[in-house]
Amino acid sequence: MIDYLQKILTAPVYDVAIESALDLLPVLSSRLGATVLLKREDQQPVFSFKLRGAYNKMAQLSQAERDRGVIAASAGNHAQGVALSAQKMNCRAMIVMPETTPQIKVAAVAARGAQVVLSGDSYSDASDHAMNLQRQIGATFIHPYDDADVIAGQGTIGMEVLRQHQGRIHAIFVPIGGGGLIAGIAAYVKQVRPGIKIIGVQPVDSDAMARSFAAGKLLTLSHVGLFADGVAVKKVGEETFRLTRKYVDEIITCNTDEICAAIKDVFVDTRSILEPAGALSVAGIKRWIEINGAPADVCVAIGSGANMNFDRLRFVAERAELGEEREAIFAATIPERPGSFRAFCESIGRRSITEFNYRYADPNAAHIFVGIEVRDRQEKEALLRQFSDSGIEAYDLSNDEMVKLHIRHLVGGHAPTADNERLFRFEFPELPGALLNFLSRMSAGWNISLFHYRNHGADYGRVLTAIQVPPEDAAEFDQFLRALGYHYMEETDNPAYHLFLGQ
Repeated sequence: MIDYLQKILTAPVYDVAIESALDLLPVLSSRLGATVLLKREDQQPVFSFKLRGAYNKMAQLSQAERDRGVIAASAGNHAQGVALSAQKMNCRAMIVMPETTPQIKVAAVAARGAQVVLSGDSYSDASDHAMNLQRQIGATFIHPYDDADVIAGQGTIGMEVLRQHQGRIHAIFVPIGGGGLIAGIAAYVKQVRPGIKIIGVQPVDSDAMARSFAAGKLLTLSHVGLFADGVAVKKVGEETFRLTRKYVDEIITCNTDEICAAIKDVFVDTRSILEPAGALSVAGIKRWIEINGAPADVCVAIGSGANMNFDRLRFVAERAELGEEREAIFAATIPERPGSFRAFCESIGRRSITEFNYRYADPNAAHIFVGIEVRDRQEKEALLRQFSDSGIEAYDLSNDEMVKLHIRHLVGGHAPTADNERLFRFEFPELPGALLNFLSRMSAGWNISLFHYRNHGADYGRVLTAIQVPPEDAAEFDQFLRALGYHYMEETDNPAYHLFLGQ
């Protein structure tokens, strides 16, 4: 058995890392009725915790191993940690990154003197290529999470938290990707102060550890969400899973809107902007308190990093209001006659309208897409009942991902002649030729009747498209979808599509 307590206590991470601050979040604490402290790993030289584990691993290598160089696969934070550590040790480093990696991250790694190799569309592709290169050149592979020395390096964060706050702590909330961070923190805290709960937090669409934890065995996801790219891992590590099962009390999940709201919460209190993975722990505290109530003792959130493209802030700001449940999105049907619009507005009352979309399409009924500012979920539900009492047919679309990504930018486009239309959401890699690849594989007999793409500053583009497929081609079309290799979801039966875009 590995003595993680000793490994953490002797990890030489402060050659490159700082003891990051443990800051009070006063505004959020007041709102939640609980004291929330944020561990500021965004203050590290590479703006994330990853250099702790990378440096500790490399510090344990022999001089002969360092002379052969190191190799790693990463889409960002681990890459920068390895590159900085190699620079400090005067060691050659090769970093394999997906071709979809934003140029700002590639440049940051190259600026540290590492050789960057671009390969594949995902971390998994890059990792496979890195392992092949490692066998060819004999360099030492620096795993991003499933390594005892990497885990111990991340565990120094737990050591700092207990030193910085020696009072009562109810729980430490930790974001989980591959599991190195939570494994290291839990291995230290549970041996020193076992009464403190360790609660992991994952996105609902990248929850490999949560599912494995519940099942009692390692599971592999077929697909992971890409918004919180720092924790987008299909399969967690064997050692990180063992430590999580042994020491972690609970794992909860949060959606994209809740993560965006957490980014805003941290900004309000600190004027700093965490990346989505970095804000997961704050979203987790809010979710946990909503379910269980505010604890008497302190809650600590591990702010794991702040490496985010500036372009993504537009998306974050747009979704934060939904995450705070301060905006509700409705589709409402009212009679197409004079006075009905005024009656609809009267049912809304003095609430602020955040968005309103309408286009004449039918002589009898008008379909309205409207965003309304509300105080909380209870007010949204009360408003929905109010619509019903007023004889207005309304749908709550606030949690419909297709609506939030696409429909609200497309309202007013019925297509009465688009026969045999099927609607899909796709995730295309942000690569030259991704769309051409999609189009070139399609049968000439299938017509694209709707296409919407909006850049959200991520590694993957979100696309909504409708394709006219004759019924006799259904089997061939389904085979085309499977062979394409892009993640997709059919939305043909979505009510918002029928109200605003379909025939």
